[in-house]
Amino acid sequence: MICVSVGERSAARCLEVLDGLRFAEVRLDLVRDAAQHVEALFAGPGKRIATCRPGRLSGAERAELLERAIAAGADFVDVELDAPLAHRRRVLRAARRAGCEVIVSFHDFEGTPARAGLERTVHRCFAAGADIAKIACTVSNPGDSARLLGLLEGGRPMVVVGMGPRGRLVRLAAPLLGSLFTYAAPDSGRPTAPGQLRAAATAAALEQLRLLGKRGRR
Repeated sequence: MICVSVGERSAARCLEVLDGLRFAEVRLDLVRDAAQHVEALFAGPGKRIATCRPGRLSGAERAELLERAIAAGADFVDVELDAPLAHRRRVLRAARRAGCEVIVSFHDFEGTPARAGLERTVHRCFAAGADIAKIACTVSNPGDSARLLGLLEGGRPMVVVGMGPRGRLVRLAAPLLGSLFTYAAPDSGRPTAPGQLRAAATAAALEQLRLLGKRGRR
C-alpha cells in the first residue's frame, strides 16, 4: 500500500493534491494556514494520517492541531518517539477516545543504527503506545538497507523507511516484505522527505517487483 505524503504550503493546494487519493499523510507542520483549515483537510474520503513535525510550531500548537485532526476524522496520528511525554500522552488520549490508530515514529537523519539499537527503538515505540511503529533511517550502504528490512521479520505492525537516494530500495522492498505501507511523494506536489519517489513511479516499481516475484515462483 502506498501512502502519499502531502505537505503543500497552503491548505487550498493540499486539498487539490489530496483530491482522489485513497491514502495520504497530511504534514500539518508544512501547511502555513493549517490552523484555519485542519478540519477540511481530514473531512474528505480516503484514509488520512495526521502528522505535525517539530520545528515551526510550538509543542502546544502541534498537539492542538493533531487533536483537531483526530476529531475531524483522521484514521491515524503520527507522534514522534522523542516528543515530550506530556505531548505524546495528550495526543494518545485523543486518539484512543476517537478510535484513531497511533503511529509512534523514530527518525535518524544521520544514518542507520546497529541492529540491536534498532530493535530497542522498536520496543520503545510499542512501549510508548504505538499501534504501529515507524522506523525511518538514512541509508548509506547495502548493510543499512538489510538491517532496516530485517526489522520486518517478526511480523510486528511496522512501517520501515529508508531515507536519502540510497534508501529507495528499502522504500520499494519494505511493503513486499511486511511493512504496512510505504510513503511516496505526490505526482504533482512537493516531496516531504529525502529520497521519496513519486506515487506513480512507486506504484509501477512495486508492480514490477510483484511480477518478478511471481515469475520466480514458477
